[in-house]
Formats: sequence, C-alpha cells, structure tokens
Amino acid sequence: MNPEHPRPVALVTGAARRVGASIARTLHAAGYDLALHHRHSAAEAASLLAELERERPDSTFAVQADLAAIERLPALVEQVLARFGRLDALVNNASAFYPTPVGSVTPAQWSELFASNAQAPFFLVQAAWPALREARGAIVNLVDIYAERALAGHPVYVMAKAALAAMTRTLAQDLAPEVRVNGVAPGAVMWPAEGKDYADRAALLARTPLQRAGTAEDVASAVLWLLRDAPFVTGQIIRVDGGRTLAV
Repeated sequence: MNPEHPRPVALVTGAARRVGASIARTLHAAGYDLALHHRHSAAEAASLLAELERERPDSTFAVQADLAAIERLPALVEQVLARFGRLDALVNNASAFYPTPVGSVTPAQWSELFASNAQAPFFLVQAAWPALREARGAIVNLVDIYAERALAGHPVYVMAKAALAAMTRTLAQDLAPEVRVNGVAPGAVMWPAEGKDYADRAALLARTPLQRAGTAEDVASAVLWLLRDAPFVTGQIIRVDGGRTLAV
C-alpha cells in the first residue's frame, strides 16, 4: 500500500469506449483513480481521460498495449505502479467478438479470440497478482451469458468466454484469501458494433423478463459492486441480463 496515494487504483482494459468507458466513469465517480488501457482507440481514450481529469486532476492516465503480446503485460502493470504506487482492482473488459462459422474458422481467428478473451486476462492477472495481493484487492472479468449457452455461428468466441468463466472460478480459489475474483456476464447490452446481427431484437427482448436491453451502466454498476461492496463474494459470475437466461 502507498500511504502517499490514499485512493484505490483500478486498471481497466478496453476502457476507451462502450462498456469499458462506462466502467471507467463509474469507478472514477466512486473514487477510484484509473489506468485506462486501449489498443487502437487512442482518440477515444484521450477524450475520456480529459473528461475524467476535469472532474479530478491527476487521477487517470492512458496505457496503450496489444494484450495479445504476453511479454508486454508485466510492463503494463509496472506502469500503473510507477504512476500510482498501488493497484487495488483489475477489470478484464477488453474483448474481440465476431462470428466464426464452422468450416471457415482460421487459426488466426482462433488465436485472436482466445488471446483477448482468455489468454490476456490470465497473464494480466498473473502480472498484477503481487500488487493486488498486497492491496488485498479484487478482479472482475467480463464474461458473457454465452459462456454457458450456445450462440450459433460463434463457437470460438463461446469457447473462449467459457475458458474465462472457468478461469474466474479457479483463480478465486488460487488467489484467496488475499484477492477476490468474480465475473460479470452481460446479456443484450449495447447491441454489438460488430459480430452478431441482432435482426431479431424485438423477439429477443420479448423473451427477457425485464423487457428491455441492458445498458453499459447496468454492467458498470455490477462491476463496482463486486469490487467495492461485496467483500465476502468470490468465484461468482453475476448475470446482468434482465433475467434472459431464465427463459428456456
């Protein structure tokens, strides 16, 4: 712990836009200082950083990295510690998502989807573990309700998210008692900019008990709760899906 930096610090991957940006805003409003990771979204990351810095100066900084480059992940954590002197929370949000119909899947697609959704989160946890252990911190992985349900045409993505779900549970055991590890599994939240075409949105929402799509803020609130307000919760994956997984 760093007595010269009393505020908790979170590293959020894929923080520049969409759900990641909402998680960043929610954590920042709750008093966290932030390392905002991005890969290609430099302009969006700079805009978000400027917005948050106006609210609380010297509370954020941006880090750029291709998370598939495993060898760079320890340096990513080192940058956070050099800037803030502590790391209390890791949010593995960055994710690739697109269809991979059987018969057309390439090794490159397999590698990309597993790298972002399973490989990078694991090796980033491994790099961050000593700092998180010192802080008695917490990890939240962004999973997906499809980690336990079929999604036609997306077998590689589904398998990668299932691996992330399994990682969440096993690391909750391995990193206890110092570090808690949980997951959030969104349902229909902010219809994807790429990947599955939800032409059947009305039918999908009709099968959702709460009768609406989720928002990025719904997901961000669950992440904050798991990081800050759930000290006796670990190894759990919270579905933020409006009850959709209740439907047969």
